[in-house]
Amino acid sequence: MGLVVAGALLHDIGRSVDHSIMHAYIGSKIAERLGLPVELVEIIRKHTGAGLDAEDVEELGLPPGDYMPSTLEEKIVAHADNMVSDNRVVSHEHSVNKLVFKGAFRGAERIEILHMELSDLYGEDLDSIVDRLGEYPRLKCVPDEEEC
Repeated sequence: MGLVVAGALLHDIGRSVDHSIMHAYIGSKIAERLGLPVELVEIIRKHTGAGLDAEDVEELGLPPGDYMPSTLEEKIVAHADNMVSDNRVVSHEHSVNKLVFKGAFRGAERIEILHMELSDLYGEDLDSIVDRLGEYPRLKCVPDEEEC
């Protein structure tokens, strides 16, 4: 759980330097320089979409490497990122449609597959979270449950 929380908080650290697709790679290098655990570095590097295959890496001009999430923690952080757009909680289809619009059909298909895999593990369609939380969830303070 701690690794997922840390990954969720730090996955976009590279955006402090770059806002392109390169932010994940740059973020992983920042995390390495900070001496963060390799598992966290990998989450940061692999969080884009549902991963980038070798063809994507070459097309996008990224440094060679493995950009496909493989651990459960990597997959959770990557897919949670797919289900947030700016300050909104969205269905996975939001990210799928953005990729389809760009002609990135392989990436869109990978998001669909990851969504099905994680939904199966969760026991229900993860898009149901959007219905429960709403597009703009309100946070509750702990312990007195006041609105933040």
